[in-house]
Amino acid sequence: MSGPGDAEELLARDRAHVWHPYAPMPAEFEPLVVRSAAGVRLSLADGRELIDGMSSWWCAVHGYRHPVLDAAARAQLEQMAHVMFGGLTHEPGVALAQALIERVPDPLAHVFFADSGSVAVEVALKMCLQYWRGRGRPRKTRMLSLRGGYHGDTFGAMGVCDPVDGMHSLFTDVLADNLFAPRPPGGVERPLDEAYVEVLAELVEGHRDELAAVVIEPVVQGAGGMWFYSPEYVRVLRELCDAHDVLLVLDEIATGFGRTGTYFACERAGISPDVMCVGKALTGGYVTLAATLCTPAVAQAIGASAGGALMHGPTYMANPLACAIALASMRLLEESAWQANVERIEQTLTSALAPLCGAEHVADLRALGAVAVIELDHAVDIAAATAAATAAGVWLRPFRNLIYAMPPYICTDAELQSIARAMAAAAAAG
Repeated sequence: MSGPGDAEELLARDRAHVWHPYAPMPAEFEPLVVRSAAGVRLSLADGRELIDGMSSWWCAVHGYRHPVLDAAARAQLEQMAHVMFGGLTHEPGVALAQALIERVPDPLAHVFFADSGSVAVEVALKMCLQYWRGRGRPRKTRMLSLRGGYHGDTFGAMGVCDPVDGMHSLFTDVLADNLFAPRPPGGVERPLDEAYVEVLAELVEGHRDELAAVVIEPVVQGAGGMWFYSPEYVRVLRELCDAHDVLLVLDEIATGFGRTGTYFACERAGISPDVMCVGKALTGGYVTLAATLCTPAVAQAIGASAGGALMHGPTYMANPLACAIALASMRLLEESAWQANVERIEQTLTSALAPLCGAEHVADLRALGAVAVIELDHAVDIAAATAAATAAGVWLRPFRNLIYAMPPYICTDAELQSIARAMAAAAAAG
């Protein structure tokens, strides 16, 4: 792309033909044209440069054009970009599965690769349903989720998202008839609310004969509202599931790989699920890849079900290029000071946003790990808020009543200060 004229022509074609996420056709707001990206910065076609405060929807934890990940991609391209996984296997896929197993809590021991987070959730739900068929209890088909939760945009995943305040309420009447507990009380350090625990207990115990699984995002609910809650409720749900013969599924797609301050959010609760979904930062934001992990007990029961096979198989399952980059990304994370960086991000953004406490229209400020949120008392004017952040040199993507940031872990303190100023500007404009 060489000049403004090219960008205008590209935007005209985009407007005529391209459908953007959660947008009408044509789009209500004109997108910004990105020419390139490096480090934590996006270079626009008009010559501006923006700090990416979103990590490209939370996945580019190492920033862009990282030499280690670039090298991994080039090396794998010298071997093969893709080969089907049905009846074949390859080193990147096996090595990545082993790396994941070494990092997740015991007794998770089996990895099913998928091509997106939503598909990983679909696979998890299917695992749970086949598990109970293998156990001879086919009536256990319903899922229990939390209000405020978000698990993806495909139909099974939509069925465990918040049915009222979530993004998929339009489809509630055609989705699976699942159960929903109220959203947990807010605050990671907040003591357990025994009345809320009783609500959870009544739901799990009262529906134990029909419940296949409890499906939650541990500690941080992402696109459903950037809501933080005590890990003790995750522990409580693990105990309830054990007591009443229900599976526990943890959706760590947004929270995994260090985003909340621990490698996986469930580590804060000191528990392990029966099934876990990972994605987003798995490849460091380079290519799409996700995975669903389960325990030997789950795998064995699925093997005992009719047909004996898990009935799923994406065309690009365990794509070698994606697996090679993911393996390099995990190693890069392990070798970096990611914990110190994530803690630094939390402290810096918390301090920088503190002056907004009590400001007009600011309902709440919160930060956990590399996640910071300004919650407003009204719906955000997305166009105005985005323009204000862009004018401050930062890319943010507000939604509902939230101005939030999930920056790359490599951001400097100065870049984090810029992100905080942009968040404040977006809140004032929106």
